[in-house]
Amino acid sequence: MSAVGELSPYLVLILVGFLPNEIWRLLGLVLARGLNEESEWVVWSRAVATAILAGVIAKLVLFSGGALATIPLDVRVTATVAGFLAYLAIKRSIFAGVLVGEAALLIGGFFFAR
Repeated sequence: MSAVGELSPYLVLILVGFLPNEIWRLLGLVLARGLNEESEWVVWSRAVATAILAGVIAKLVLFSGGALATIPLDVRVTATVAGFLAYLAIKRSIFAGVLVGEAALLIGGFFFAR
């Protein structure tokens, strides 16, 4: 098999998945450069983005599929709460929240997976 044939899935992923998304992100950066962060439009946009992210997280936790579905719901919820509390406790560090939440999920999955 040629080198292009082996790389074709990655090229398709970059051309179809990554680049179209990055164009919109770059356009957003250019357009938002002069906006006041306290304006109603920016606050509303931030609230909508946060609500969408919360919905995605809730869907992943409550209605899991695949390997995550083998971990009991109470373990998934506990790991989410632990990650959020770590985020708040450690100077609002997203890295700390993700690390603690993932560790709690892995430990809970190890001991309580079906």
